[in-house]
Amino acid sequence: MNDQLIMDNYLLVLKSTVEVFVHGTLESSNPDVRKLLKEGLDVIMQAQADTYDTMTKYGWYTINNVQTNVINQTICNIQSGN
Repeated sequence: MNDQLIMDNYLLVLKSTVEVFVHGTLESSNPDVRKLLKEGLDVIMQAQADTYDTMTKYGWYTINNVQTNVINQTICNIQSGN
């Protein structure tokens, strides 16, 4: 297993964990539990941001910007039902 694969898997785990903490925070009826989950969510989101930054730095996570004309065409297709 190489570093990139480890970071890919770690990022996936963090993203999944964020979902769990978001739902727990939203559904909690106890203010103390909600506060604890919110604090945990903040920690996990920071870890996700740090992991993303590291992966981007090494070229392991790239983002392809979509051109405006492609976005506009997609919007038109959605609006016209295509």
